Amino acid sequence: MKRFKTISTSFIIAIAIIFGCNVYYLVSLYNSIRDTMKKDVMSALFDADLDELWIRAESANGETSTLMTEDEDKEDGHRHGEISAGKDSLGNVVTTTRYADGTIVSKSLSLEDNNTFSNFLSRSIGRQMHVVIDPYIAVNIAIMDSVLEKRLNDRHIYPDYVAVEIADSNGDVIIANPHHRYNDGSYDVFTYRFNPDADMMYRMYITPLTRHIFWEMSGVIITVLLLMVAFSLAFQYLFRSVSRLRTIEEMKDDFVSNMTHELKTPIAIAYSANDALLNFDTENDPDKKTKYLKIANKQMKRLGELVENILAMSMERRKTMRLNPETIHLMPFVSEIAAAQRMREDKGITIEVNGDETVFVEADRIHLSNILNNLIDNAIKYSGDTVNILVTIEENSISITDNGIGIPSKSIPYIFDKFYRVPHGNLRDVSGHGIGLYYVKNIIDRMEWGINVKSKEGKGSNFTINFSQR
Repeated sequence: MKRFKTISTSFIIAIAIIFGCNVYYLVSLYNSIRDTMKKDVMSALFDADLDELWIRAESANGETSTLMTEDEDKEDGHRHGEISAGKDSLGNVVTTTRYADGTIVSKSLSLEDNNTFSNFLSRSIGRQMHVVIDPYIAVNIAIMDSVLEKRLNDRHIYPDYVAVEIADSNGDVIIANPHHRYNDGSYDVFTYRFNPDADMMYRMYITPLTRHIFWEMSGVIITVLLLMVAFSLAFQYLFRSVSRLRTIEEMKDDFVSNMTHELKTPIAIAYSANDALLNFDTENDPDKKTKYLKIANKQMKRLGELVENILAMSMERRKTMRLNPETIHLMPFVSEIAAAQRMREDKGITIEVNGDETVFVEADRIHLSNILNNLIDNAIKYSGDTVNILVTIEENSISITDNGIGIPSKSIPYIFDKFYRVPHGNLRDVSGHGIGLYYVKNIIDRMEWGINVKSKEGKGSNFTINFSQR
């Protein structure tokens, strides 16, 4: 057992270290994924900026006079219009330009990866385009929101909320986003200075990335948790099994000690009685001779019962015990057993047998006799100076009721366990070996019967055997 504790402790320490390493690597993985996701968000913001530039450039190409001279503007009759944006059913960005003269022009721009301007323009070119275009066509926040959401989705980032506004280097808002919920929770904030000359930058508010990171890590986290649960359950089962084995080992040691005493006592008594017959003149004292012979006979019978119980338990363990059922008329069968038990001289014994005299059962005669003898013997042993026992025979059951010391309620679930003995502090001298009731339960199970126990301390016990009922 000591070696088992040492090995178990070593395994627990090793598993704790492995679990600590897993937590460390999970934290490292979280930080790594977060860094990668931040780069993806910034990349999406950069691509969305280039796409927004392209949409504004397309809107101005031949459709506005914003880039024309003042004279040309007057001759053309057009003025720079207001640009709005939305999405169509395919997920493309649709821009709508409303001119002062009432002209409305709508264009659809596909934002598939292979059409992204980030593949053609560098960051410096984008900034130069802002320097050229921003003075004539202002940044449209609605377009930027739509394009940015699409670019985030392309990178498998699906935030519940995303909004963009334009601020200066001091953090003051230049162009506000009418849809931004400033006081609605906390967001992750990213900034990108798209026009340093004009001191303008995008400030993006997005649902915290933690949820997306944990989604990416969900497989690893679930696997680690399942492994820890499996290890915990396995160790719990192992410790319970070992504790049970240890209890059985202790009960077995008690059994060996008790059985040694049980065997030595009748052997010593029978030896003394036999020695008295051989060494003393008992021929002229028939009463003494009969007394010694009865003592020897009683102890031999006791030895036979002990050997029979041990043999039955051993045969049960090897699954080789066979029952020989026969039809038994219960009333005379039980009456004979009761008569034999009344002859004991241990204490005042009253055994009454009543009930249905017409009941027959199919059972192994020897084992049924052992069962009833065990139950009556326990009733006699665990009682006061006198004991009253009532055996009741019914059509489907037989019960043994006594007025003994009873069984504690906490011990009732265990009384049929092998080697278990009910602790009775006031009856330490009562002999027993903890296999009697185990043997009773085993034989009853083999007969496919059932047994119920009712007991109360100081009030006695009732054992009821139900025929043909598990």
